[in-house]
Amino acid sequence: MTRPLDGVTIVVTRPAAQASQFIELARAAGAACIAYPTLQINRIALDDATRARLHRRAWDWAIFTSANAVAAALEQCPAPLAARHAAVGRATARTLEQLGVKVDARPESANSEGLLELPEFAALAGRGVLLVKGSGGRALLRDALRARGADVLELEVYRRSVTAPTAAARAQLHVALTNADPLVVAVTSAEVLQSLLDHVAGDDKARLRSRMLLVPGPRVAAAAAHLGWTGPVVAAATAEDETMLAALKGLAAGHEPPA
Repeated sequence: MTRPLDGVTIVVTRPAAQASQFIELARAAGAACIAYPTLQINRIALDDATRARLHRRAWDWAIFTSANAVAAALEQCPAPLAARHAAVGRATARTLEQLGVKVDARPESANSEGLLELPEFAALAGRGVLLVKGSGGRALLRDALRARGADVLELEVYRRSVTAPTAAARAQLHVALTNADPLVVAVTSAEVLQSLLDHVAGDDKARLRSRMLLVPGPRVAAAAAHLGWTGPVVAAATAEDETMLAALKGLAAGHEPPA
């Protein structure tokens, strides 16, 4: 039986701790995968000042921006963190539910813009909101919640750091880049794409940039163009495993990925 991604090789750049489900789904659809993480996830312990503020009031909402944020926060803070909990994305919601935390809000689009469109976050005067996230990143969610009247406490519970791909992964990528078989590079953020390019040298970097790139939305597609990507770019609606692979399957079937 022919599968939608038979004959396709996908370079999976997600951090190793996050890649297993994507790889499993891709292989089930027929793809071969090269695990090529260039970033790793490191937990951050909350400092005393943050813990003191955390316990100073009752919080109305805890918003978790990723599955990594859930795991890193609940490892050091007992649930529930707030009266209600929101998840940005299905994977984040699943992780909360697996740990026994009820998810009260989740946008259909797994991004900050989608969460801000939910009616639960339209008017927040006097409400306390915990924003559970990784270090750095976009300020959109924090700033918009504060503009709507919320008392926002950011809990930065993990950071990404650079890690070198293994020699075996580098060899696999070189072989894939030097033959004509279909190759797709899957990245979930501009940071991941930059780190990938930093770890590929010489002629392989030009070969890499000429291959198909799978990204989550127009922001990362624009970053790819800025970084000199010359190959076709496929933009999925979100960075979720199922959504990224659905965009790739749709393209293989002759359909444009959903916006």
